[in-house]
Amino acid sequence: MSVRFVIDLLDFVRKAGRHHGKIPLSDLARIQDFLYENKGEVFYWINGIIDQEDKHCLHIQLEGELCLCCQRCLGSLPHTLDIKTSLLVVENESELIQTDTDDSVDAILATVDMDVLKLVEDEIILSLSISSRHNEGECEIHKPEYYQPTEISSSKKNPFAVLKTLKKTQH
Repeated sequence: MSVRFVIDLLDFVRKAGRHHGKIPLSDLARIQDFLYENKGEVFYWINGIIDQEDKHCLHIQLEGELCLCCQRCLGSLPHTLDIKTSLLVVENESELIQTDTDDSVDAILATVDMDVLKLVEDEIILSLSISSRHNEGECEIHKPEYYQPTEISSSKKNPFAVLKTLKKTQH
């Protein structure tokens, strides 16, 4: 299990904080249902900045390889994470409600105990599609050999032959 990194979000931004690390996929409990297997790691970088308009912002970058579960064939679906996002850090809920009307801005409420692991996990979940699937024709179930009839061995007895003999003995 990786070490938790908890930050005071406003303090982190005001001090132009920078932090990076890696998180094993096995530590991200909320994404387990999306995964075919939980091997690998997610690399993250977070930077706190104050932009040209004196607004507090948090830049997040995530990279990694996930092995998602295809919802069509239930097989392995490789997925590359390359997420770059900026969040406006707001100090109270009224500011959050104001920014909620602007679809071009993603905002987050400043807390004194922001768990970076949960933040990373949130960003991964938001980046995934609702139903991850291979492209049309790439699933195992779309390959012709998947539907090839299997040859029935003539040496095996027909399981219904017993019923036929029962029918004859009852008449």
